[in-house]
Amino acid sequence: MFLHNIADLNSDDEDFIELLNIELRIPRVFHERINHFEKWNDNEFKQRFRLSKPLVKFVIDKIAGEISSKTKRNNALSPEEMVLIALRFLACESLLTILGELSGVDKSTTSRLITKTIRAIAGLHSEFIEMPSNAEDVQRLRESFYNIRKFPRCIGALDCTHLRIQSPGGQDAALDCTHLRIQSPGGQDAERYRNRKGFFSQNVQVVCDSDLLIRNIVCRWHGSARDSTIFNNSSLKVKLENEEFGEGSLVVGDSGYAVRKYLIAPLANPRTPAEHLFNESQIRTRNPWQILERLLNIFSMSHRYEQETLWRDALEHGNADFLLLL
Repeated sequence: MFLHNIADLNSDDEDFIELLNIELRIPRVFHERINHFEKWNDNEFKQRFRLSKPLVKFVIDKIAGEISSKTKRNNALSPEEMVLIALRFLACESLLTILGELSGVDKSTTSRLITKTIRAIAGLHSEFIEMPSNAEDVQRLRESFYNIRKFPRCIGALDCTHLRIQSPGGQDAALDCTHLRIQSPGGQDAERYRNRKGFFSQNVQVVCDSDLLIRNIVCRWHGSARDSTIFNNSSLKVKLENEEFGEGSLVVGDSGYAVRKYLIAPLANPRTPAEHLFNESQIRTRNPWQILERLLNIFSMSHRYEQETLWRDALEHGNADFLLLL
């Protein structure tokens, strides 16, 4: 305190100031933290965190070393608590303030912890988001797609969807398609992010399998980029051309893609019964993507404004796909 800089103080004054300093030292209050693994049964736990107890423990074990606090001071949160806070936020869009109160930390700290935790989870993407790596996986995917509508040699359903971003002027447009609010880079490149529907976005390419698992994702393109442009510049195209997923393997897409031996789109003007049958088979085989797109729509529509900070952080660190992993 500035009073300590005053030289002419008698002993009574010094005693008073020392007493005053003691009175002003308000002790920190640490909230008692809940052990969610013990408090909730399996069903209650999954309702709150959208994942089972074993799966959450698996995630914690995977990223604990990356997110652990380097100090035990100030009652730092454990990796278990950090993962559960992040999952709770994603599961029910809880306000950061409320989550902070429940965990005993303030809103800004909660936001940083959530971002840190989700980025660590995103770092696992190469382990879990991958195209088939051996003949056995290729054959399993081919069989699973063939069983849908007898479409041969298919290993994935391909399409693109838009992640809405803030306009360079900072105005948020109405929600539409698969998107969340994230910050546009702005500047001279701003208009490149305006898509054909008129709003600012990033165009994200996704390949899913018949079980709705994401097998490949590309999310570095501006909203005005055509779906075909993204595919033509992707490593996925090169690998399909080189038959790295097995001889004759292919993916199915919509009419926005040019037909190739490894990418099959529906016929533009089917005339014969055989052509109509082909289109029906192709469209039904693409159905997993259409289901996934609806799920992504629900995902995006359910998120609130406070997640904007997470997406902006993801863009800045080149991890714009990390929330999609969840």
